[in-house]
Amino acid sequence: MATFFLFLVTLLSSLVVSHQQPLLDSAEQDSVYEVLSSINSAIPWRTLFPDDLCLSAPHGVVCDYFFEQPNSQNLSVSTTLPQTVHVTELSFGYVSDSTPNPPCSPNSTLNPLLFTSFKYLRKLFFYKCFTETPVVMPNISSSSFGANLEELVFVENPALVSSLSGIIGNFTNMRRLVLNGSGVYGSIPDGIGNLVNIEEITLSRNQLSGSLPFSLTKLKKLRVLDLSQNHFDGNVPESIGNLCQILKLDLSYNGFMGKIPYSMVNLQSLEFLDLSFNRFGNFGVPLFLGEMPRLREVYLSGNLLGGHIPEIWEKLGGVSGIGFSDMGLVGEIPPSMGVYLRNLCYLRLDNNKLEGKVPEELGFLEFVNEINLENNNLSGKIPFSAKFTAKIGEKLKLKGNSGLCIDEDFGSGKNNKVILEKWKLCNKSDIPNPVIFKEHNSVSSLSSVQVLSSPSGLMILCFLSLLW
Repeated sequence: MATFFLFLVTLLSSLVVSHQQPLLDSAEQDSVYEVLSSINSAIPWRTLFPDDLCLSAPHGVVCDYFFEQPNSQNLSVSTTLPQTVHVTELSFGYVSDSTPNPPCSPNSTLNPLLFTSFKYLRKLFFYKCFTETPVVMPNISSSSFGANLEELVFVENPALVSSLSGIIGNFTNMRRLVLNGSGVYGSIPDGIGNLVNIEEITLSRNQLSGSLPFSLTKLKKLRVLDLSQNHFDGNVPESIGNLCQILKLDLSYNGFMGKIPYSMVNLQSLEFLDLSFNRFGNFGVPLFLGEMPRLREVYLSGNLLGGHIPEIWEKLGGVSGIGFSDMGLVGEIPPSMGVYLRNLCYLRLDNNKLEGKVPEELGFLEFVNEINLENNNLSGKIPFSAKFTAKIGEKLKLKGNSGLCIDEDFGSGKNNKVILEKWKLCNKSDIPNPVIFKEHNSVSSLSSVQVLSSPSGLMILCFLSLLW
């Protein structure tokens, strides 16, 4: 107890002294001013923040204490006191009122001091700073920069130009690498496999190309991999299944081809999968999706996979979003999608070659807010109630199916404010009646819902009970 009290007294004394003596090294403080000026030279940073920047700094400049390692021969309290203070985070670009980082100007530049003066930097963040004047990022892959860096984040900086190989260094402590909406180009270097602690790699909306290196799949701690909207091509390697901790995989809007790797079935933690708008083809919707019960969203649109929609939905009750547009799908829409996908909010099956009736089971989905079945060959009665169509509104999209029709009561409810296309009225032949048949000593019904909703439904059920 006495030792703890002595520690508190000594710590308070050191804080009092800190008001008299600068905490931050003067050279490091000058570097911060220079970097701030390069981001926005119109703001008088030295005048607004004349004191020690580790005591009074603009939001986005963060410092931290660093301690000497205790000496085994001298375990006194003094060895646990802070010895130095350094800048550990630099964040630029206004994001919101809760994070009012130093605002960038249209002519912001990237000061080289960023990569030489902050040896203890853990986070470097830029948001919409380099938007007009081209800014070239120096090659830092072989420099000493980033020995302690955990987050390198550049968001929406279209004028930032750099090769990815010039950025990927030996960042053994790196947890987040985010470079989206920038002018980063080149291929993914093999050195990315050195980021052994990386948890997120987001490189979307750049000018990247080439194939995926094997070293990428060595990153056992990776949870987010987003390479969307680039120019990658080639086959996705089977080794992608090694990313056993991954939660989000987004390879959309690239030129990947061939077969979707079966090894993805090993990604049992995966919740979000987007492979849409690539060149995967002629192998059908992967059946292994039905063996990934943690999936919440799956998007395969724009790949000519072909084939039928498989019966894989029984174990996927947690799925909330499905995008299967423009895939060359044929056959009927499985009613099981409406039976098992109880959390479904978003369903797109448009621009395929689907035929047959719209399953009435889709109308029982409690949380759905968009169903797009446009431009198929669907036919028969639109089975949705007035209440259901009113809930979804204009996001119930059925046009481009000339065989669909409505009965006389469709849309007659007072609460149905949905304006659908002017559908033709169904003929009696378009509205199926319940058909009861006996086969192999068992009685079946084409639709129990139809039986219960028919005028004589109860009589039929009573008759069936006598037969059973």
